[in-house]
Amino acid sequence: MDAVRVALLREVLAGTEWIQATRRFAGSLRTAVAPHGGGLLLVGGAGYEPWHLAAHLDDEAAWSGLPELSPTLVRQRVPPGAPAHLAVGPGRLAAAGRGETLLVVAPEQPGAELLERVHDARRNGATVLALDGGDRDLHALAHDALTASAPLPDGNPGGNPGGSPGGTPGGTHGTVTGPDPEDVASQGLDLDTVQHLVSAAAGENSLPAPRGRRRFRDRLARLADELTAPPPPRW
Repeated sequence: MDAVRVALLREVLAGTEWIQATRRFAGSLRTAVAPHGGGLLLVGGAGYEPWHLAAHLDDEAAWSGLPELSPTLVRQRVPPGAPAHLAVGPGRLAAAGRGETLLVVAPEQPGAELLERVHDARRNGATVLALDGGDRDLHALAHDALTASAPLPDGNPGGNPGGSPGGTPGGTHGTVTGPDPEDVASQGLDLDTVQHLVSAAAGENSLPAPRGRRRFRDRLARLADELTAPPPPRW
């Protein structure tokens, strides 16, 4: 999902709570990492690696001039020969502590082993944030959490009618370009879409100005300028 599509989604979602919710969560993320100049650890649940969020946060860090948003992707399993920035295993969580932020992305139950590592990281002083499908145990450990809606069996976003943040545990993950903006207005958001909105909001340098036709044109013009800058080929 590119920046223009994110902007269009925001226009469609303007009458729902999702814009405020994703910006609030993005604010929690920036508040956690800014004082320490980084220290962001990104980890997925069992069987899930948040590649796209890692790449988008890296892009936002470069485009917005906020290097503290660039994450370290912590992988449950590191294959042989992986490059250094993709070879950080779960043992890194054992060293997480004060001044670091652990962002957990888990569309399904994160698993007992990961929960134990998250618990230890929080006990050692790390800030814990969660983007998930509504796991109660993970929410109990998180300083802030945002729950996506569970996808319907056909793969479309579903869950909470009216587009309000919430949903039920569960869901599946796939590589998608994002839901149709018109459909999102009357349905919940899946975790992929929530990640796009959060990463985009995290890179914003200020609160949005009052809405209006001129503001939307200005926003699209700025996004078009951003799209001309090549993203860092890190991921």
